Amino acid sequence: MPSLFASYLRVYEPLTAFDRDRQVFWRKYAREGRALGPVEGPVRQRTAVLEALGAGWTRLPDLPDEAYVLQWADSLLICPWNLRLRVAEAALNARDGVPSVLADAFVPPVLAGQAKAIVEDWRSGAKVLEHGVPRVHEQIATWGVPLRWFVFVDLEEREIDLTAGRRTLRYRTEISKARRRAHRGVAVLRKSLGDAPITEAVEEGTRWLEEFHPRSIVELDYGGLVNLLPDDVLAGDDSPGLVAAGLSALSRGDADDASAVYEKLVDRWRAVQLLERCN
Repeated sequence: MPSLFASYLRVYEPLTAFDRDRQVFWRKYAREGRALGPVEGPVRQRTAVLEALGAGWTRLPDLPDEAYVLQWADSLLICPWNLRLRVAEAALNARDGVPSVLADAFVPPVLAGQAKAIVEDWRSGAKVLEHGVPRVHEQIATWGVPLRWFVFVDLEEREIDLTAGRRTLRYRTEISKARRRAHRGVAVLRKSLGDAPITEAVEEGTRWLEEFHPRSIVELDYGGLVNLLPDDVLAGDDSPGLVAAGLSALSRGDADDASAVYEKLVDRWRAVQLLERCN
């Protein structure tokens, strides 16, 4: 299957972030080499969700625990997929904008109720209290990278590979650095723009980062978007640097420079979004 045209913001946590049973499970999972990498993983996730949704629509199935595994220095880090939550979200999304008669045919009310309960359970933070783990380790955006994600990383943290068949562009950083950048960004945005949508979006991302273990690693992965862009564009992409420059301009009160940077970023990523409409 082809790569999905999506980007990903992930958090990998050390084993100590999980309870004892999960630590044993994930250690064995990694030792047996069962984990897929971020190149193949999104396709496996999508396939698992579609297969689960096609299984009669009578209940939300129990899905296997899967995760991305990262060896960082001497630590084994885990980014769980939370497939059951993904299936629940997909079931609810399948009902959106559809007449009730059709929605009930595809996703019966009983199933929709189960899906809603699962999604609300995770969003409310109940799983954090029950299992000691954050609700979602991976955020997904299709046909682009949300500009707020670039606040969390630095241009110097880029890892790029343009080898045919293994093209990747990603940023990895310690979560402590990502949190500091996030808090600085929120402070600048709130002082300069107040309760603007971008301020609220960065604040939400900042709260999300605070849920994880302090020795976690944050990864911004361009995912399948790398297959939409030529090598020179990927090699020259400096989006995190532009976001940092825009925040710096705002902090010194230079609205013109900040606007110029913002417009450049919007134009760059709008060009990617428009590819969705190409035939």
